[in-house]
Amino acid sequence: MKDKIKKILKKKHNSKIVCLTAYSKNIAEEVDKYADITLVGDSLGSVLYNYTTTRKVTLKDMIDHSRSARLGIKKSLMVVDMPHNTYNTKSSALKNAKKIIKETRCDAVKLEGGKKIINQIKHLIKNKIQVMGHLGLLPQTTKKFKSKGKSVKEKNQLIKDALLLQSNGVFGIVLECIKTSTAKQITETLKIPTIGIGSSVHCDGQVLVTDDLIGLNNSNIKFVKKFVNIRKYLNYGLRKFTLEVKAKKYPTKKHSY
Repeated sequence: MKDKIKKILKKKHNSKIVCLTAYSKNIAEEVDKYADITLVGDSLGSVLYNYTTTRKVTLKDMIDHSRSARLGIKKSLMVVDMPHNTYNTKSSALKNAKKIIKETRCDAVKLEGGKKIINQIKHLIKNKIQVMGHLGLLPQTTKKFKSKGKSVKEKNQLIKDALLLQSNGVFGIVLECIKTSTAKQITETLKIPTIGIGSSVHCDGQVLVTDDLIGLNNSNIKFVKKFVNIRKYLNYGLRKFTLEVKAKKYPTKKHSY
């Protein structure tokens, strides 16, 4: 685990970091071939369960999907989101983080927020739990979807929070929907890597929801780019199966006992 994190830290200023999501073994196996970090994100709430907010995602949801994803992860650093209301206090944060790590064998957990949750983060790191930070748009607590870091006040607060997280031991920070110039300044200020999502090319790495980038999830969010339309290939296979079943071409003797 520590070796994997050292590799991530060394990529700062050297090579871009690839972070992708996975919620199951099959997707994780493919993601693991390319990702430096595989994130089991609470985005699974909207992707898999059609929730309108990640606040509905439970600890059990995260553990169940992480256990499946773990089966497909061999080389990348596995990070699991701590869901809403599981790190309100230092004691609850430690209890739930330990439970996640024990039951999923992940390498680290990710928490959303800066100064407001710094005591929880310090407590986790003190107890030898690796933590990734998350600043900017915070889906677990933000009521309105809008970019961050546009005003001088917001920019300064984000920089302060980023430095606070760094000084207390997080190994990296996700920057979500932060204004380009602000994300660039944060990235250049920090010694630890930043992972952007909708926060420009200036971050040390990028993360996208895998289901979004392969076109399995119909997302119209600005920062999402569809790199392939997997539904096209899925429909081709399903249609071919259907036609062969109806034409009695499948199963043949080769596929029968």
